[in-house]
Amino acid sequence: MTRLGQALFAWAILLTISVQTPATAAAQPTDRGLARRAAIHPVSTAADMGLWLARVPVTRDFPADFEILLRGQASLYTIEMSTASACLPCGDLWSKLQSFRARYGWQVRTIGAQEAMLRSGRLGLPWVGNPVAWVRPLADPNRMVPIAIGTDHSANIARNAWLAARMLTGTRAAVGVRAMSKFTGIVGVRALTSPNPKRR
Repeated sequence: MTRLGQALFAWAILLTISVQTPATAAAQPTDRGLARRAAIHPVSTAADMGLWLARVPVTRDFPADFEILLRGQASLYTIEMSTASACLPCGDLWSKLQSFRARYGWQVRTIGAQEAMLRSGRLGLPWVGNPVAWVRPLADPNRMVPIAIGTDHSANIARNAWLAARMLTGTRAAVGVRAMSKFTGIVGVRALTSPNPKRR
């Protein structure tokens, strides 16, 4: 299995657990260290980010009623994302979510870093940094599905939002996770290195 495959597999396992049993996710035997190390492919420039995204498959096949369903669900769901200053993937994901909002009518908003970390903790997911985007029902602030860790292609984000809405209304989590992990691009901010070896 490739490194990307391992990263997606670790993320998919954690996501499946969090959607199926959010209350007991933290007790599940998962290798969070592996997921944390593998989940982010750090970039430091827009060119790096473009090169990484060029390697990520883009969803091309959608159900015939895909756009109708997404527009029809605009009053039911919102997308919330964490962000940070000087975060290239955050800006990229935000611009893609704004295009998604204009096309499908969903609400999109940012949340603070503290709220994002608490949310990941409640779901039993490792905090992997910014950005992370979640879909949640407007009527229920405690149910949510992560749809992007880092940034991704617009088509994949739309597909993940559609899958998240289906997962939140009864589709088996494992089915949605398999579909998400098949394409998802995971791009994060390159961590600053310290000249002190003890702090690396």
